[in-house]
Amino acid sequence: MNNIIKKIAGAGVVAAALGACTPQAQPAEDKCCENAQGTACNPVIETIMTRRSIRKYKDNPVGRDTMQVILECGINAPNALNKQSWEVRVVDNPEFINGITELFKQKNPKATEGPAFKNMFRNAPTVAFVAQDAAFPFSKIDCGLMGENMMLSAWSMGIGSCCLGGPVHFINNEPEAKPYLDRLGFSEGYELIYCIAFGYPDETPDAKPRKKEKVMFVE
Repeated sequence: MNNIIKKIAGAGVVAAALGACTPQAQPAEDKCCENAQGTACNPVIETIMTRRSIRKYKDNPVGRDTMQVILECGINAPNALNKQSWEVRVVDNPEFINGITELFKQKNPKATEGPAFKNMFRNAPTVAFVAQDAAFPFSKIDCGLMGENMMLSAWSMGIGSCCLGGPVHFINNEPEAKPYLDRLGFSEGYELIYCIAFGYPDETPDAKPRKKEKVMFVE
């Protein structure tokens, strides 16, 4: 009986967190932002405007229940023709992360010289690898939308992230790394295009300036 109660309670926690990923009606009088720095009265806008790419993480891993919520928010992103043309593999196994990092260190010794270096994923304890359906022309867009959902939902729960391309280039192009790519087990026709580091932030970076002049209305 106690085990059943624990399972029900655990499911309730996940369901409550998933509620944050469910669209909610917003009052018509809601304002977008209170000032140019992005302090928002709308929680969705506040999450977007305060999110930062995190490159320093604490050692404690992200729990799998929490990652499941993040993944659920990710796969609820809009996608072309509802093909859901992505595949995601989450790795929180230190043996995998440290193993591929050792290969990376052998090929890129200068990139690992810093005393703070622990792994090739900005020292994050959890990494999500994202692959696209190479035969579907809009798959990269779908994968990008899904990744943004994941990073924003993570940030709303106090978890930092950083979208990474360098490690994926290494995994895709170094023959020695192929066993690790194979372990990800992507379906035939899918190709790894980026990964996302996840973890609890160990830094509070400032926002970088945005080039607002690149955005305009067309009459």
